[in-house]
Amino acid sequence: MERKKVPIWLIAISILMPTSFSALATTATNVAIPHISGYFAATADEAKWIVTSYMVANACLILLSGWLEQLFGRKTFIKICISIFTLGALICTFAPSLNIMVLGRFIQGVGGGPMTPISQTVLLSAFPPDKKGVAMSLFGFAVMVCAILGPSFGGFLVDNLNWHYIYSVNIPIGILSFILVTKFIEDYKPSSKNIKIDFVGMTALILWLISMQIVLDKGQQYNWFDCGWICWLSGFSLVTLSFLIIWEIENKNSFMKVRLFKDRNFFIGTVISTAVSMVVFTTMYLAPQFIQNVLGYTAFLSGLSMAPRVISCVIMLIAIPHLMRIYDSRLLIAIGFFFLGLSTFLYTNVNLAVSFWHVSLPNILLGIGVILTFIPISALALGTLPKDQLANGASLHNFCKTIGVAIVVSMSSTIVARHSQMHQSYLVDNLSNYNLTFQHKMTGWIHTFMSVSKANAYAYKQMIVQSTLMAYVDTFAIVALLAFVLIPLPFFMSKSK
Repeated sequence: MERKKVPIWLIAISILMPTSFSALATTATNVAIPHISGYFAATADEAKWIVTSYMVANACLILLSGWLEQLFGRKTFIKICISIFTLGALICTFAPSLNIMVLGRFIQGVGGGPMTPISQTVLLSAFPPDKKGVAMSLFGFAVMVCAILGPSFGGFLVDNLNWHYIYSVNIPIGILSFILVTKFIEDYKPSSKNIKIDFVGMTALILWLISMQIVLDKGQQYNWFDCGWICWLSGFSLVTLSFLIIWEIENKNSFMKVRLFKDRNFFIGTVISTAVSMVVFTTMYLAPQFIQNVLGYTAFLSGLSMAPRVISCVIMLIAIPHLMRIYDSRLLIAIGFFFLGLSTFLYTNVNLAVSFWHVSLPNILLGIGVILTFIPISALALGTLPKDQLANGASLHNFCKTIGVAIVVSMSSTIVARHSQMHQSYLVDNLSNYNLTFQHKMTGWIHTFMSVSKANAYAYKQMIVQSTLMAYVDTFAIVALLAFVLIPLPFFMSKSK
């Protein structure tokens, strides 16, 4: 008996539900970082492992997803990914310590990493040729909008319930997704059973990622290269990366097709996409912490301030196909970088009395810049690759973006910490009895608090807040400069046909 054909909208819902919630959980965590670190009595440096552990696992599995799909078959592999992601959410929900929390996020990354590339494959396979554009629009809308809504969603849960619900909400979604995939997704099994495994390359990749991330996350805590084991681990990470590149170039059965970087469009496009991801995720990671810790907003208001970018993203998603038909994609990417740089630069004009709308405005411009860069660059970067290498190119492209995000989270946190200390050393010179302005302020505080010690504590607190504000401003300025410097780069790519 012939099986009844499944409606494509059911297939789309079945595969996009776990993919979108994977994206949602990633960005919703950013707004909850201050609450999670307080819950576990952890420092900001320790809490960022919650983000970076997910990104490292995510990056590793993105590269391995094609091979694993061939090994298990598409349907089985999707169900395994959903099960692992749900298990990670369960561990995060009931984690008794920060270490268990980081383990849960790592497991979530293992399950969530392959969902993005495999959902694209499922949608392109299910939709007819004349509706491929609709399939990719649904994918882009589900992933991008959910990622952007993450901070608002997470802030609402944190303020009205608690941060555990960011992860517990994924448990019923995971179970429902597993049922839908079992019922509606058609299985695809590889024709060849002789699948060769690149164990050496995979081992080198895992060792490099783990050692690199330990260095990035622990470097600030142990004063970087003043620490012996940080130096040794950095050297080990560099050696494993060099070995990985050479091995993948020379090995015929490599899973990481490094030779694809010989294509100029793919190389420059991957650099641009990685830079865009770094700029965007810096704002999505640092802005909620800045708004909560410095400006004193609640988690929900912090997430709500980032919600306007959803409006601009949706409008641009509708407009971008028409713009790409009319204008050169390279010009659109350059304009997108300008909007990214401008939106991030606007964060450098903030102060402790800034309004809610002043914080929200940069996010509208950021949403425009994200779509103007991400959509055209994907077409340009992958458009010149051979058709049989598109899947490998897409995996490598996404891998580099994820690694860039993992690096920028660690480096931006380091810049904030270091520059905060630097500004403190400058500002403390003003807390002197020889400074008439300080004397006048101090007299007023002593009368207000009726205590010299309380007045001194208040002065010290104000100095810490001001130095932290300046550190965030410095970090946003560096990221804005990166976006502006990269404006000419798209024009080094070949024009798309």
